[in-house]
Amino acid sequence: MTMSTPSTAERGPNPAHAISIRNLKKSFGDNEVLKDITLDVDLGEVVCVIGPSGSGKSTLLRCVNLLEDPTSGRIFVGTDEITDPDVDIDRVRRRIGMVFQSFNLFPHLTVLDNLTVAQTKVLRRSRAKAKEVARHNLERVGMTHKEDAYPAQLSGGQQQRVAIARSLSMDPELMLFDEPTSALDPELVGEVLAVMKALAAEGMTMMIVTHEMAFAREVAHRVVFMDGGYVVEEGPAHEVIGDPQEARTKSFLHRVLNPMVIEAEEITDEGVRDIH
Repeated sequence: MTMSTPSTAERGPNPAHAISIRNLKKSFGDNEVLKDITLDVDLGEVVCVIGPSGSGKSTLLRCVNLLEDPTSGRIFVGTDEITDPDVDIDRVRRRIGMVFQSFNLFPHLTVLDNLTVAQTKVLRRSRAKAKEVARHNLERVGMTHKEDAYPAQLSGGQQQRVAIARSLSMDPELMLFDEPTSALDPELVGEVLAVMKALAAEGMTMMIVTHEMAFAREVAHRVVFMDGGYVVEEGPAHEVIGDPQEARTKSFLHRVLNPMVIEAEEITDEGVRDIH
């Protein structure tokens, strides 16, 4: 009798994977946002998730550390199944850094205190050790000179760099970024992307929801294109962005990479005339 080989979706985690997602579905009421997602992120890999608004990108990312509870499916961080009802989710979450669109800094605390509070309360580090770790990570993101400042005294780009340093101070094994530059003025985007590029060069495992196509093309090992709750296309960054195979990927990238052309095509006198 021959034994059938389990499909990728049926297999459990591979130790080489930092994240393993199997048959993930997520609904909000009658709205099914994620539809049978199966995806892996390898250790040391940078995966950028792209796609139109409402495609499920951020929901996918939030499911990875159970900020959203999956409707069905399994998610592993390393070999720990975080969708197991008996898992110690706080222990697993300590291995995952999360950076949001909004910076979520404590406005009443200085930069240094923003970086030390979770270290002392969650990791039980001494105040002296927490400060040492915090200053090391502020140096990594170029913010040492602002350790005594309050968030309101910082630019958006500076606040986001502090937020990244705060996550790094918890010694995460992997980092999740949910459109970390979308709330920034255009001239501030580069300083945050430079920090993320440096983390990639250090070998940090990262899963990044982003609309920064040039960054994804340059830094990502793999790009995942989502639309309508599905993974439509995935592969090396230069292939997905430079030579997409799926029609939906092509349409999305055409709009993102050629915004002025699209805008010109849509400006009409009566809603039908192409101005070119």
